[in-house]
Amino acid sequence: MHLDILIKPWQEARKDAFRVRREVFILEQKVPEDLEIDEIDPIALHVLAYSENNCIGTARLHTHSDGSGQIGRMAILSSFRNKGLGRQIMRVLIEAAQSKGVFSLILHAQVNAIPFYEKLGFITSGPIYDEAGIPHRNMMMVLPT
Repeated sequence: MHLDILIKPWQEARKDAFRVRREVFILEQKVPEDLEIDEIDPIALHVLAYSENNCIGTARLHTHSDGSGQIGRMAILSSFRNKGLGRQIMRVLIEAAQSKGVFSLILHAQVNAIPFYEKLGFITSGPIYDEAGIPHRNMMMVLPT
């Protein structure tokens, strides 16, 4: 499978990213639609994965003025999961964060995805909590300088 992984601002990413996020979060995981688009989207970098010009995965990076960053809204269409795509998207996000001088990353991991993020070097932090009706746990990574 040939993949193109692109970084886009929200203005260019919105249509494709929302289509994937709608399929994964709203339809599959039953997240309320009004929670899906938020104030972070317009200021975040969005990574989109394409197979044959169809967007099949997405995630975003929001950087903060204190040198930290947050990864979120990781979504991959169900038929493309467990094929290494998430790892590729995360590598692009981590490299983008490093190029912006980010020294640490956080994310809100769905509990069932914790092993995926641990393999990438993230560590759990704090208790399990509910976010949009789904159990989550914070994770973090200190980036090499």
